[in-house]
Amino acid sequence: MIVRRSRAEREEQCVTPDPLEGKTVIGIDPGTNVLGYGVLHISGGVPRCKVLGVVSLGKFRNPYQKLKHIFERVSALVREYRPDEMALEAPFFGDNVQSMLKLGRAQGVAMAAALMQDVPVFEYSPRRVKQAITGQGGASKEQVAALLQKILGIGTTPKELDATDGLAVALCHYYISSSPLGTTVGERRNSGEVSGGASSWAAYVNSNPDRVK
Repeated sequence: MIVRRSRAEREEQCVTPDPLEGKTVIGIDPGTNVLGYGVLHISGGVPRCKVLGVVSLGKFRNPYQKLKHIFERVSALVREYRPDEMALEAPFFGDNVQSMLKLGRAQGVAMAAALMQDVPVFEYSPRRVKQAITGQGGASKEQVAALLQKILGIGTTPKELDATDGLAVALCHYYISSSPLGTTVGERRNSGEVSGGASSWAAYVNSNPDRVK
């Protein structure tokens, strides 16, 4: 089944080369209004951006149609880029139960799309992702995008920062999975901070109300 991108969905090829050998990781920033994704290719211990983009879901009023589209698009991305692993932002308990439920469903559908094609899935809290990239768990989307642009040599920052958020999850996974301590440079530098936790996901929902509709 071919799933075509709508005009509202944007994808940008990164300017870095595409190595033929190594490991590929797809990162997903789940949402019920916009879903961001980024694909990293790691060769010789060097992560390179392959592609990043967004899946726009605002045109769907039926929440189940949104979930269907998420499943179809993420399935298509997995078939196209053949990642070895998938990394997602994980939901945690928060005060806004309905928002948490909606985001959890979106994440679960994206997760199922990968598992159906035998791609292992890993989850990270929003705070841990930000800490992995910037060294600060409370960093803004703009700060994360700017650091990714510098680290990965991306030519221009995409208009939709949900795309760089997805790429950040993939890079966070690479940093943690390749570290013998299972931590990132930022976490070791800020050993007094605890990554993840209930407050991190609740804060994410509160600061990104447009992601859940």
